[in-house]
Amino acid sequence: MNGQNRKDISPGKEVYIVLKRDQRTGEKTRGVVKDILTKSSFHPHGIKVRLKDGQIGRVQSVI
Repeated sequence: MNGQNRKDISPGKEVYIVLKRDQRTGEKTRGVVKDILTKSSFHPHGIKVRLKDGQIGRVQSVI
């Protein structure tokens, strides 16, 4: 799953995100979703989430 649809993501799922500082390089960070921050059901760049360790970024893929 590519992380653009909110219905595919829920707290507790393991995902790869791109942090704001890594958007140019595209480096991915792996973590577990704590909160979903995007309110809309779809976002072309990925749904924004907060991981359990506090990092915030857009979901690139759901593991």
